[in-house]
Amino acid sequence: MDDLSSLINLIPIGDIAKKIGVDENVAKAAVAVAVPAIVGGLAANAKDKDGAKSLESALGHHAGRTPKKLADIDEEDGEKIVSHVFGSKKNDVAKAAAAKADAKAEGVDIGAIVAQVLPIIAPIVLAFVANQFMGQKAEPAAKAEPAAAANPLADMLGSLVSSPQGQELIVGALGGLLGGGKK
Repeated sequence: MDDLSSLINLIPIGDIAKKIGVDENVAKAAVAVAVPAIVGGLAANAKDKDGAKSLESALGHHAGRTPKKLADIDEEDGEKIVSHVFGSKKNDVAKAAAAKADAKAEGVDIGAIVAQVLPIIAPIVLAFVANQFMGQKAEPAAKAEPAAAANPLADMLGSLVSSPQGQELIVGALGGLLGGGKK
C-alpha cells in the first residue's frame, strides 16, 4: 500500500497555485493538509456498511483515472465528492485542516485556500484510492479472517490514515469532525 506522500506527489501543486493565485508554498501547505482530510473523510464514511458500499461504487467510476494535469480534473465532480465526504462540515474541515498547515504567508486565509483546493484534488484522491483498492481486490486473497474480510475498504483507508502524515491531522484536528479519533 502506498502512503499519502505517493498520493501528494501526483497532485500538480504548481498548476493549482497558479489557478488559485497563491504562492506555490501556500498551495503545497494546503494540499498537504487537504489530502489527509479527504482520506480521513473517506475512511470515516467507509466505517459504516452503507457508506462503504456507496464509496466502493464511486471508486468503480474513478478506477484507472488519474488526472495528471489540472485541465484533466473535473472540479464539478470534485465538488460532489467533497460534498458527499464532508456534507455540511466542509468549511469546518477546511478550517481545522488549515490550522495544521505549515504556511508562512502573511495575509493569506489558509482555510479559504484549503476550501478551494479540496474540490480540485478530490478526483485525484478518489482515483488513487480506487486504483489502490481495485488492485487489492484483484490480488488473490490469502486466507483472511472473517472480521478482516468484512470491510476491506475501511481497512485500506485506515492504513492510509494511520500513516505518519495522516495520523496527526486526522486524529488531532479532524477526528471530532469526521466521527473518529480523539478530540
